[in-house]
Amino acid sequence: MSTDPPGDTTRSPGALLGRRASGPYRAIRRALALGCLVAVAAVPAESPVAGASAPTTVRVLQLNLCNSGRAGCYTGRSLTRAAEVIRAERPDLVTLNEICQSDVPTLEAVFAAVHTDAMVVSAFQAAGDRPSGADTRCRNGQAYGIGLLTRLAADGRHAVHSGIHPTQDVADPEERPWLCVHVGDALNACTTHLAATSHAVALTQCGHLLDEILPAVRRDSGYAPTVLSGDLNLRLDDDPDVRACTPPGYRRVGDGAVQHILTSADIMLCCARSVGMGGATDHPALLATLVIDDTRPTRR
Repeated sequence: MSTDPPGDTTRSPGALLGRRASGPYRAIRRALALGCLVAVAAVPAESPVAGASAPTTVRVLQLNLCNSGRAGCYTGRSLTRAAEVIRAERPDLVTLNEICQSDVPTLEAVFAAVHTDAMVVSAFQAAGDRPSGADTRCRNGQAYGIGLLTRLAADGRHAVHSGIHPTQDVADPEERPWLCVHVGDALNACTTHLAATSHAVALTQCGHLLDEILPAVRRDSGYAPTVLSGDLNLRLDDDPDVRACTPPGYRRVGDGAVQHILTSADIMLCCARSVGMGGATDHPALLATLVIDDTRPTRR
């Protein structure tokens, strides 16, 4: 598991939660700081978007399921294993890469059964297919792409934003997509699966998403703390380094390979670990706990 070192873009739990942290907030801060020293399962999950208390804890699960049926990593078992992990880990937000469109409602049903006390929403964005000008297709004929599952606030307010990255590797017929679900003013949850055939293109896609697309989403829907979780096909301490596209102040954890979770400065990345997928796909699941500072001043 890899995390960016303190002193670069990461503040300590006390630094993030110290604002207005007097009285009962000191006790919350101390508890959270201790919680970051133990396994993520020890941190209780709260509603990620209710906005009723400060701070708010969100468990994020990143999955690359290799479920197109076309790639060599396809096993036909990754959807079943993903459902098992969702039931066991009870994440508040799930980001999905390399899936077929029908995988989203299948996993949404599992996610909703885990969160019977909350409203949930799902979204899907197909990858483009350059030769046909249509969607990339799974072997079963369904659209192939990325997806997202998340809990909602009581009023259910949310907006879906999605698209295809403007820069693509022209040697690859698959055009890589991005997807965000903006949940009120509480969370801007995003995923992407960047180019696998060119590190330079993946870096350009990553930078444009973080520097151009996500600010545009926030301008359109209103500011909210932002998390980007996905298979970026960029590594830490490689050339190029994934940190080369990470804006100042953002935090990052990764699986030691190409999957990463990045957050804006008003989210503390508390704990992260890999979850084995039992050979059902070629990527482990990446699970992280986020702590959102709900006392933050509103940004526009």
